[in-house]
Amino acid sequence: MSTYPWKDTLQVSLSAGDLSTLVQKARARLHPKTCSTQDAFKACLLKAMKHVVYNGLTLHPRVTRIFAIVDARKARNMAREYFAIDPSQWLKARGKADSLTSKMTLEEKSSMVTGTFDGTCIEHIAPIKRLGFGGLCIQDGPIGLRLGDLVSVFPSGVTTAATWDRQLMALRGEAMAEEFKAKGAHVILGPVAGALGRSPYGGRNWEGFSPDPYLTGIAMGETIRAIQDTGVQATAKHLVGNEQETQRKPTLINGKMVDAVSSNIDDRTMHELYMWPFADAVHAGVSSVMCGYNRVNGTYSCENEHLINNLLKKELGFEGYVMSDFLATPPGLGPVKAGLDMNQPGPLNPLSPVDTYWGDHLVECVKNKTLSESDLNGMVRRILTPYFYLGQDKDYPSEDPSSLPLVYNGFGYPYQGPSPVGRDVRGNHSALIREIAAAGTVLLKNQGSILPLNKSLTNIGLFGNDAADPSVGTLFSDHDGIDIGTLISGGGSGSGRPSYVISPLDTFKSYAKANGKRLQYVTNNTAILSIMPGLYPWPTVCIVFLKSFATEGFDRKTLVADDNSVQVVNSIASRCPRRTVVVTHSGGPDVMPWATNPNVSAIVAAHYPGQESGNSILDVLIGKVNPSGKLPYTIAKKEEDYNGKITNITGSAAEDSSNWQSEFSEGLFIDYRHFDNKGLEPLYEFGYGLSYTTFELSSTLVVSSANKISARASPSNATLSLGGNPHLWETVIKCHVEVSNTGRVAGATVIQLYASLPKNNIPANSPVRMLRGFEKVYLEPGEAKKVSFALGRRDLSYWDVTIQDWMVPKGRIKLSVGFSSKDLRSSTTVQLVK
Repeated sequence: MSTYPWKDTLQVSLSAGDLSTLVQKARARLHPKTCSTQDAFKACLLKAMKHVVYNGLTLHPRVTRIFAIVDARKARNMAREYFAIDPSQWLKARGKADSLTSKMTLEEKSSMVTGTFDGTCIEHIAPIKRLGFGGLCIQDGPIGLRLGDLVSVFPSGVTTAATWDRQLMALRGEAMAEEFKAKGAHVILGPVAGALGRSPYGGRNWEGFSPDPYLTGIAMGETIRAIQDTGVQATAKHLVGNEQETQRKPTLINGKMVDAVSSNIDDRTMHELYMWPFADAVHAGVSSVMCGYNRVNGTYSCENEHLINNLLKKELGFEGYVMSDFLATPPGLGPVKAGLDMNQPGPLNPLSPVDTYWGDHLVECVKNKTLSESDLNGMVRRILTPYFYLGQDKDYPSEDPSSLPLVYNGFGYPYQGPSPVGRDVRGNHSALIREIAAAGTVLLKNQGSILPLNKSLTNIGLFGNDAADPSVGTLFSDHDGIDIGTLISGGGSGSGRPSYVISPLDTFKSYAKANGKRLQYVTNNTAILSIMPGLYPWPTVCIVFLKSFATEGFDRKTLVADDNSVQVVNSIASRCPRRTVVVTHSGGPDVMPWATNPNVSAIVAAHYPGQESGNSILDVLIGKVNPSGKLPYTIAKKEEDYNGKITNITGSAAEDSSNWQSEFSEGLFIDYRHFDNKGLEPLYEFGYGLSYTTFELSSTLVVSSANKISARASPSNATLSLGGNPHLWETVIKCHVEVSNTGRVAGATVIQLYASLPKNNIPANSPVRMLRGFEKVYLEPGEAKKVSFALGRRDLSYWDVTIQDWMVPKGRIKLSVGFSSKDLRSSTTVQLVK
């Protein structure tokens, strides 16, 4: 019998508008902290849907997925310290892993830990047919199955973070996992917590979520739980300090092989910034963690024993396996001794798929006793346990037939075999992609309420090379991106292979035709700087689309948008005074020299939206969706205000490996923490974003409970300690505030909670404030709601480098709540430790 009786009724279509409203209202009533609110949410949703149910209609799958997530979250939020992994089931899976391992030969064990690069998947563990093991198909990446036919390209990590919406984070993870599983992929190479975003110039920042470790940690946890609830293994990457692309791996410079850059990170910064979201990933039960190409404090990440064995496996209690990034395994037994469990893709070079540092060499090491067989068994156990825990040994879909030719194609190898059409696994994910992209769109400026576009407008102008259809797919672009075409994602292994792209020009053409409007457009940036005599009469409103391409392998050289963007904006704004709207597609902060131009009336940051780019931005611009995104990073007034510059050694000095040292001397001060510390006024602060309505706090921040605790958590004897000492995850403070919609239209806002630790009782060089809670709330006009927060011990601790443990400071901790890191409306203090 169905849990929800209406799920078995006849499916019919709901209008897009009704569906969007229903989903917004549904998610708005979901509060992830307390079970009573979960039940209230379901009751409210069923009541809201009553007329639909009585008319014999069925809820859209997006709404039913929200119910499923509510059920899963309700179960695991019975207590904050409850893990996403069931300990008894995990131990049972470990027993199955040990049983299978005991039946393997040494050669089979070595094949379990060494990739087989045969084109089956981007990375592959070969089957052991005599034992019934079907192998592991491992696929890129964090925004969708990169080398797949008929798959979706989802919004990027930074776009998802800009939604500040836990449910959308989870729904995105679930939908991606559904596609990977249907394609026969056991492991997703994502989500991404490194690069965290130390430098705004980082080429891969867009793959991750935010330079704030708390926001990234929440996004990691939600994504991982949703992926693995679907039966697919998630991979948290890249461990750790992978904060620049310049010299990220060993490189031949002037004929000399030069080591990768070393990210030199002090102990406190390592714990409070860069390892923080990995702790959330481990706490969520992540199956695997990927080490990076770079060195960390002088030692390569994939053979860094302190990083892997001490911090990840021992301190954080990680139970899964550590895999190398593609070709990132150093030679020798050092990586094995350091805790690396899987060498991917296996060979030394894809052109020579037989030669490997591992494979038969590990067999010889066991035989000559330089490696114990028990250590090799432990590596195999870690790989097999998630496989059994997630039930991947039973009735798992086969690898998609399009995978093999696409892997060959992706590496530029000739493929002589057939080119079968892939299984279409996209389902109705386009609707979710559109919703996430719109929710991750941030309204930065809206003078004169020029947005949403007035329905009476009859002459609209579209400008910029980012508005048109892409002339080359993003997967195949070089490091400079593509000239003409909307930018839906960054480049490299974290990119996607779109089966289609909806450009802004596409949707505006359809919108103009359906509503009897004139649409004029110029999508060549060079032409925009000319007279453009073909435009007549001049458009009533001018929308300029800009883009900033970022990609794996290269760091950004400037934070100004590409392709003469400043001249393009100023050219249009001068001819369209006070009627110019600028839309940016970027993977992180862009400086905006034109932002204060009085002729630029509106600015919209749409990030990397995925395949539904045009639909999602049109939804926002015409008011079909009220923008609710908030910046997950800081936009500076000028580039010089940022710290964390890219280390780039030039000349003969670049030939010396010892010169490639990236000193993380800023410590904890990145992004808004840096701006706070230096007293720098940003152009748009972290957490900022406008709406078509207005919101106010209708009460002060109230602490409803605060536990009196010791400064240091007591030891735990838990069976599993995923994420570290379980006591770190226990709630110690509960507080709440009321927020109201004081405008004329319905909308959502994000209430943000920041903590300031008492500076006299914590080490020097501590942040002024740290994000420690957020809730997205949907409100009708005039409606008010109570928003509750639960803070754990870890949230209010600092890492004591002497004691080597988390400590809650004595004194009064300041809690502040508001609508951004600079717009804090109410504060209170609380003391936990006497």
